[in-house]
Amino acid sequence: MAQKPTSTGPSQRQQRVAELIRHALAEVLQRGDIQDPVLGSHVVTVPEVRMSPDLKLATAYVMPLGGQDEAPVIAALERHRRVLRQEVARRVNLKFAPELRFRRDETFDEAARIDRLLRDERVQRDLEPERRDGEEPDSDAGH
Repeated sequence: MAQKPTSTGPSQRQQRVAELIRHALAEVLQRGDIQDPVLGSHVVTVPEVRMSPDLKLATAYVMPLGGQDEAPVIAALERHRRVLRQEVARRVNLKFAPELRFRRDETFDEAARIDRLLRDERVQRDLEPERRDGEEPDSDAGH
C-alpha cells in the first residue's frame, strides 16, 4: 500500500481561504464597520491568517499601526469576534463561517531579532573575508 506523502504546511485550499478571510477582515476593519472606541482610534493591519485543516478555525495575526496598544486592540477584536465572524461570512462564501481567533503578529519582532543577530560583532567578524598574514582581501578574487 502506497503511503500518502506527509504535508509540512497548509494546503493550497487552506491558503486560498485564509487569504480571502484576511482580505475580508481588513476590509471590515478599514471601513470602520465595528463601532468600538479602541478599534476606531487605531489602524489595524492583518498581515496573515492561518486556517485549520477543516477550515473551521481562522487565526488572524494582527498588529496596530506603529505597534502601540497591542493588548487593548486584540482585546477589542476578541470582544467583537461574533460580529466580525458574521461580517466575514457575508463577504466570503463558505459552507461554515470559521471561528475567529486573534493573535499578535510577531514577524516584525522576529525580523528585528535576526537583524540584531546579523549586526552582532561576532557574526560580523565571521562574515569578513579571510585575511592571510595581514594581507588586505583581493577585490578581484574569484574573477
